[in-house]
Amino acid sequence: MSDNSHKAVQLERRNSIAWITFNRTQALNAINEDMRRAVPPLLAELDSDPSVRVIVIRGAGPRSFCVGADLKEQRPTESQTGPAGPVWIEAFAHVSKPTIASIHGFCLGGGLEIALACDLRIASPDATFGLPEPARGLIPGGGGTQRLPRLIGLGRALDLLITAERIDAAEAHRMGIVSRLVPSAADLPQHTERLAARIAALAPLAVRLVKEAARCGIDLELAAGLKLESELFLRVLATQDRREAAAAFVEKRDPVFTGT
Repeated sequence: MSDNSHKAVQLERRNSIAWITFNRTQALNAINEDMRRAVPPLLAELDSDPSVRVIVIRGAGPRSFCVGADLKEQRPTESQTGPAGPVWIEAFAHVSKPTIASIHGFCLGGGLEIALACDLRIASPDATFGLPEPARGLIPGGGGTQRLPRLIGLGRALDLLITAERIDAAEAHRMGIVSRLVPSAADLPQHTERLAARIAALAPLAVRLVKEAARCGIDLELAAGLKLESELFLRVLATQDRREAAAAFVEKRDPVFTGT
């Protein structure tokens, strides 16, 4: 059931999975000020809720995940300071829990930058990706020039950034922008839920620390990254969930993780 009355952004909780839906179907889920105001505090709320283990981001309607900024608002870039602070899209990257962008249709501009700020990207074959800002006299302002090269390498990223060309889902999957490609658009919700449920069934603190180790470590020298990993390993070693996993293995049952 939905527990967010905000018309531009809807929230649904199912079991331990939270589904955030961009809900501006007529505008192809273009980003407006309502979305910028609603999303950061919503993400912070879900991140602090112990009953939520995975957060999924998706777009309403059959045609679009998100086409980027709504140009009718006379605010054509996501880099400006808003009510949530500078570069509101960073709110997605600051979530400690795993985030999944479930992508269909258009995923352009700020929409792609949102997807890049998430941990995983799963897409249907009808998805189209691109950063068209240079064609509008702009540059990506929500992390596109920084996250895309880190994800797929500088050369391939510049090919997309400089040309402002669009690519289809198969090419995005080949390049590594999309981590999983499902058979059809109709399959996307089921495959997304299956992926989210698999992650939600794991030890939640371990998942969060894995994410922290990988995301923080990528910007460190190898020795510093290994030190961070070792520190986090020692932290998770003392948890109740680690002991529960060991007991469940011996007793030949599924573990029941509590996040402690």
